[in-house]
Amino acid sequence: MVEFRLGELVVELKVGDITAQSADAICNPANSLMYMGGGAAGALKRAGGDEIEREALRHAPVPVGEAVATSAGRLSARWVVHAPTMERPAMPTTSEKVERATRAALECADGIGAKTLVIPGMGTGVGGLSFEAAARAMVAALRSFRPRVLRKVILCDRNEEMVRAWERNFR
Repeated sequence: MVEFRLGELVVELKVGDITAQSADAICNPANSLMYMGGGAAGALKRAGGDEIEREALRHAPVPVGEAVATSAGRLSARWVVHAPTMERPAMPTTSEKVERATRAALECADGIGAKTLVIPGMGTGVGGLSFEAAARAMVAALRSFRPRVLRKVILCDRNEEMVRAWERNFR
């Protein structure tokens, strides 16, 4: 486990399964339509229950650059923060969209009173971004974020290459 401090915010990097993490909130790298079919979204739905998707669908469409919070079902969290990185399911994404989605997730979590937030690699699955491009965009969003309540962000991905890319971009 590696930690970095950005002002009052602690950022922890770890290899792991986001569905097994305990935090106030877990980020779902979503699509604007809020369908939770594959990748991290599908894993969160399978582990937490269909009610997460049903609740998210009531907010659709959610533009890239905004985020919404739902309950977390059976996950070890209070909320799931849905931050679209793409407009429709299985669409390619860009670094700029990943940076906006990461910023939106941070702002949403902070706004609902979450003190801890877990975020997986954003845009690296069906979005098609390289780990390096995604890490650069996510770290840029974290560096510019000024939390009011949020104190810890856990960047957690099952892929070690994603975690190494985050670490390179923090150094």
